[in-house]
Amino acid sequence: DELCRLNDYDRFGGLKDEFKNKSKANAWKKVYDAINPQEETYPGEWATKIKTFRKMMILRCLRPDKLVPAIQNYIIEEFGRKFVEPPPFDLAGSYEDSASNIPLVFVLSPGADPGQALFKFADDKGFSGSKMSSLSLGQGQGPIAMRMINAAIKDGTWVVLQNCHLATSWMSTLEKICEETLNPEQIHPDFRLWLTAYPSPNFPVAVLQNSVKMTN
Repeated sequence: DELCRLNDYDRFGGLKDEFKNKSKANAWKKVYDAINPQEETYPGEWATKIKTFRKMMILRCLRPDKLVPAIQNYIIEEFGRKFVEPPPFDLAGSYEDSASNIPLVFVLSPGADPGQALFKFADDKGFSGSKMSSLSLGQGQGPIAMRMINAAIKDGTWVVLQNCHLATSWMSTLEKICEETLNPEQIHPDFRLWLTAYPSPNFPVAVLQNSVKMTN
């Protein structure tokens, strides 16, 4: 049905007839069956008759599940690879925008792991070893995180709480800490609270709104 509607546009005239001819239909079936159809050469005149954008319109009819990688290929072709590659976390810039009462939040995407870069940055700033405490949150980890924060705000060290999205029951406590405990007049100016989390409806909105956010 979608191929028929596409056929009504001038550049796609004759497209639906391709699928009435057995040999031509078999050629299109190879595109349909391909693991990466967005990288296949289209049969006959369609290989050169239309450009990449219009080829994506055909792909949407045949294999809509491959439209996203096809769009990425189109962006690379037209504008360059840098427009599809995520930028690295800007740790230095984010740190300059932060303060002892302003958390730094890594909003994670699949495959992203800021840990190594953060630990190197901490080392460069003189906050490695005993000056930096890290904890992966989960069930039962809330009290440990609380003790780490209480010690760090006195000593002027850094705390890294990873995977906050896994500690849903503790998020209200985290919000309370950020709103009430992190008083710049009562905590060490060198203290920093670093948080990592995947997008989650359970993450406190107030913490996000009053934090320095980073994503790649």
